[in-house]
Formats: sequence, structure tokens, C-alpha cells
Amino acid sequence: MIGATIVFALQDGISRHLAGTYNTYMVVMIRYWFFAAFVVALAARSSGGIAAAARTRQPGLQILRGLLLAGEICVAVYGFTVLGLIESQAVFICYPLLVAALSGPVLGEKVGWRRWAAIGVGCIGVLIILQPGMGVFNPWAIIPLISAFMFALYGLLTRYAARQDSTATSFFWTGVVGAVGMTAIGMWFWEPMVPRDWGWMALLCVTGATGHWLLIKCYEMAEASAVQPFAYFHLMWTAILAITIFGETLRLAVIVGTVLIVSAGLFTLWRERQQG
Repeated sequence: MIGATIVFALQDGISRHLAGTYNTYMVVMIRYWFFAAFVVALAARSSGGIAAAARTRQPGLQILRGLLLAGEICVAVYGFTVLGLIESQAVFICYPLLVAALSGPVLGEKVGWRRWAAIGVGCIGVLIILQPGMGVFNPWAIIPLISAFMFALYGLLTRYAARQDSTATSFFWTGVVGAVGMTAIGMWFWEPMVPRDWGWMALLCVTGATGHWLLIKCYEMAEASAVQPFAYFHLMWTAILAITIFGETLRLAVIVGTVLIVSAGLFTLWRERQQG
């Protein structure tokens, strides 16, 4: 999981560089081409081949999941360019709390008062970061919050889909649907890319596939609830990259808010594990 967070942090940095120069839709489209090729190759090597991986009783749900994740990635990458990596990730990491909050209405799961209290603490952390009552409030800060909401909804729909479909099937539909959807949009925003940036694009594609492969291997060997706390290392690697490469600064409000969000998120994960 720690290895995956390192790879995803690098992916965030490369995405910010490319999307700061080229259209976000085009960058995400090319990234999805490689992602789709990756999931098709995995499916072809699995038992039953591509036909087995693509077989589902809920195609509408799988298509919605794929499009939702593709849209979330576009929103997140755009947020990197207008808000920076640190500010974006500090707000985005509240998504486990949103998953807990939405698990009731979406999945019918019971959320106790302790987890609701943790969700409230996390919301306070987000407000500290956003500083909506201050004169320095940046309206662009809402972007990573939208991204977190979309990713939380995607995660809940994935859990719902898992009631009938395997992980391999959901993974296959995620890559293929995302690639088709992004191609339909991104092809209208194509821009010439200099050779050096094609190298960065190739590295972005490789890191995307590598990160997902590491996550798959991680979840094969350990329970998700056991390794999920280590996912918060993603924020630390991203902050290091943002400060050293992009010259971003770390505000005190971001530190305080992030501590509250991470603490609330860890408590929520612990409560889910206890309930399980």
C-alpha cells in the first residue's frame, strides 16, 4: 500500500505538469487508453479470458461507475492545476468520511453516532482548510471537495456492484468504459505535444497501471481495512513533491485541518472494522 501511495503521488505530480500545459481532457484520455489496454491484458490472462471478465448482470451500474471515475479524475487533475497538489489532496482525503456518511442512503448500512461524530470532526477539518469565512477564501477550493464526493460515490457503487460482480469484472468495466467515455470527449480537445512531454505522458500511463497493480496485489494479501490507514501516506508524498518540485507552501490551516480529517478517517475505519 505504501508503494502504491508513492506511485500515485508521482502520478499526481506528472498530471499537474501535463494538465498545466495541455487540455485536461486530452491528458486523461491518453491515460485511459493505456489503462484500458492494461485491464484488457489482465482479463485476457485470467481464467475465462475477456468474455468472463466482461460478463455482468448490471451493465448500467458498471457503465455509471466507469463514467463517474473518469469524470472524477478530470475534476481532480483540473484541481491540481488551479489549486495545487497540497491544497487539493488535503481536502480530497476526506472521501472515506463521505463514504461512511453516504453508506446509509446508498447501501442501506447503519452508521452509528460515533462514526457520525467522526464525520463531523472531519467536516470541521475541511472547513479549517477551506476557510470559507475568511477574506482569503479561494472558490477553487471547492473543486477537490467535488472530486472527493464523486470518488466516494464511485467507491459506494463499486461495493454495491460487488454484490453480483467480481473484482475482475468491475476493474475491466472501469477501464474500458472510462476509455470510451474519455475518447468521446477528449478527441475534440487534441493538442500537439512536444517530444519531451510525450515521455512524461508515457511515464504517467506506466505509473497509473503500476499503482493499480500494486493495489490489486495488496488487497490479495491483506484485508482492505487493515491496509487502508497506510493510504494516508499519499498526502505526505504529495506534499514533499509539491514543495520540492512545484514550490508550493504548507499553510498552518492545512496542517491542522489535515490532522483532524486523517484522525477522523482512521477512527471511522476502526469503527467499521469493529462492526465487521
